[in-house]
Amino acid sequence: MTVKLLAFAGSTRNGSLNQALLELAVAEARAKGAEVTTIKLKDFALPLYDGDLERDAFPQAARDLKALFVAHHGFLIASPEYNGSVTSVLKNAIDWASRPTDGESLVALSAFRGKVAGLMAASISPFGGLRGVTHLRQILGTIQTIVATEQVLVPAAHGAFDENWALKEALPAQLLGGLAARVIDLATRLEPPVG
Repeated sequence: MTVKLLAFAGSTRNGSLNQALLELAVAEARAKGAEVTTIKLKDFALPLYDGDLERDAFPQAARDLKALFVAHHGFLIASPEYNGSVTSVLKNAIDWASRPTDGESLVALSAFRGKVAGLMAASISPFGGLRGVTHLRQILGTIQTIVATEQVLVPAAHGAFDENWALKEALPAQLLGGLAARVIDLATRLEPPVG
C-alpha cells in the first residue's frame, strides 16, 4: 500500500517557519515512499465555524477541505503556538472537517477516525511550540486520530534555519526523518479506509 499523507501548516503567513519545517518533513516522507499532498489553509475561504451556517449552507470550501482529509491515510501538521495553544486557522479547519456531511452520523468523523498524524512545531520561544502541539495532540485524539508519539519541536526557530531553509542542527533534521517513518509505518499497519 502506498501511504497517502496530507501536509499543511497552521500558519498562513509568507515566510512561515512552520511552513519551512513542514516542507522538510514532506521531503522526508516522500523519500520514504509516501505520496504527499501539500495544501495551504489560506487557500480555503473558511468562515468561522457556525452551527447555523453548517445547517443552512455547508460551505463549499469546507466540503473541499474535508474531502482532502477523507482521501488521505494521515497528516503531517506543523503549527506555531499562539498564546499557549493552536492557531485559530488550524482549529477552525479541524472543526469544519470534523462535521458530518451527506447523511453521516454526528460521530462519523470520516476525515479523522482511524487516520494518523505526525506533529511538529517551530517557535521563537525556548519551548519550541510544545504547548501548542500538546493541545493539538489532545484535539486530534478526541476526534479519533492516532497521533504518533514522536514529535519535532524547533525552539529559537528564528535562528534555526540557514539561508536555504535547511535546519542548521542535525538533531531536528534526524527527528523529522523518524517522525515521517513512524507516520508511514502506523498508517500501513492501520490501513484505514480512504474515501
